[in-house]
Amino acid sequence: MLALRLPEDIEARLAKLAKETGRTKTYYATQAIIEKIEDLEDYYRAEKAYAEYVASGERAIPWEKVKAKLGHGV
Repeated sequence: MLALRLPEDIEARLAKLAKETGRTKTYYATQAIIEKIEDLEDYYRAEKAYAEYVASGERAIPWEKVKAKLGHGV
């Protein structure tokens, strides 16, 4: 269970959206939290992968060389 206090302007916007769409404020708050958590999870996974890549000492191949090797004008 989570309880939170929203700024009045956000609460008003949320209430208006809920009323206009026939959904609940809880529905939209839940959807917003799910979307933000997914974004944060992606961000931290990418950050960790990049740190591991840098620590590995592996060198990247420039995109232009990849295209030239494949013979594409991708």
